[in-house]
Amino acid sequence: MDSEGSTERAIKNELYSAYLYLSMAAYCEGKNLPGFAHWLKVQAKEELGHAMKIFEFMVDVGEQIILKAIDQPPANFSFPADIFEKTLEHEKKITTMINNLVNLARQANDNPSIVMLQWFVNEQVEEEKNAAYILETLKTIKETGPALIMLDRELGKREG
Repeated sequence: MDSEGSTERAIKNELYSAYLYLSMAAYCEGKNLPGFAHWLKVQAKEELGHAMKIFEFMVDVGEQIILKAIDQPPANFSFPADIFEKTLEHEKKITTMINNLVNLARQANDNPSIVMLQWFVNEQVEEEKNAAYILETLKTIKETGPALIMLDRELGKREG
């Protein structure tokens, strides 16, 4: 499946996703929104799992892994809809990356990679749906007040 380090870039992008969501969580902690921070920390943990899923698959198929440097994520955000606008935008980029990997695997007639990547295709549908739901909810409420506190509490209940 690997074309010029594309699977290593996929690992890097998943690790960057975790790093980005941890940065967003830190920002939310500083704004006294522990529920938002919790949701983002669970998301970061999920992204680490995604990176390891790709890593383990590469090991299983005998690919050499050369890890890439991870960029520093932003640390400041407009509050709070900006975080989920950026989350949705980022997840769409990851979806494009996964789709590109699927296309490479198809071109190479690499059935094991196609099967593994199908899990990620399905996962990205969920990732985009969740980010879009929270973003749309934030757009319907004011950025302060009872509705924001209620959403913060709802997000704090995410299991992970």
